[in-house]
Amino acid sequence: MRQFYFVISLLSISLTQAQNDSIYFWKSGALLEKRSIKTADLDSITFKRPTATPSPCGDTTAPYPTVTIGSQVWMQKNLNVCKYRNGDDIPQVQDPTAWAALTTGAWCYNNNDTANGPVYGKLYNWYAVNDPRGLAPTGYHIPSDAEWTTLTTFLGGESVAGNKMKATTLWAPFSGITNTNSSGFTGLPGGYRNYDGTFYSVGTSGSWWSSSENSTTPGWYRGLNYNYSRASRNNYIETDGFSVRCLRD
Repeated sequence: MRQFYFVISLLSISLTQAQNDSIYFWKSGALLEKRSIKTADLDSITFKRPTATPSPCGDTTAPYPTVTIGSQVWMQKNLNVCKYRNGDDIPQVQDPTAWAALTTGAWCYNNNDTANGPVYGKLYNWYAVNDPRGLAPTGYHIPSDAEWTTLTTFLGGESVAGNKMKATTLWAPFSGITNTNSSGFTGLPGGYRNYDGTFYSVGTSGSWWSSSENSTTPGWYRGLNYNYSRASRNNYIETDGFSVRCLRD
């Protein structure tokens, strides 16, 4: 008689033989289960890894693609997380009145449409961006206003950087504007959520928070628009919902 031991760890699976008709299931040195079975009845043994359970909020926690622009390494996709770096949940707020009254971090999809998440990522208010628990994944941070300026300066200045930062797809066309994405930044028109909870501009604009405060209104951000070549520098209030793009530490 033969006895089969299944030794299962996070990194490897091995099979050893002994006596008796039993199968033992092990994981990380601990016995999970023992089953009696006639080995003569077995044609084959198949190992399958468990299927990962999708995050209920559509988290994109796999490594983000990156691009080097000058001395900086940027994510090429907008942030799509629903937890702070320490594991705490970031609330999803859909109701416009509730959004307008927020004084803590929150996220939403543009138009509250989950289909926008895989393409454009999530929209975050400024409270989430600056929460001490950390919005950016480990190894990254939310770029400061000065770091955004480093990017646009490398691309020739704010007046011309926009076309070099915009993706070549999904933007509404406009006469005289050619989006080249020559920087590789791949900025998409994810739109934004206004401070009163209303949604705007999927297909025509994209806005990205910085981590820097302004003396009159809290957050500096950068904006791209379908009908001009600029990468605009502006500031707005805490309850606006913008995209987030992270910079490697």
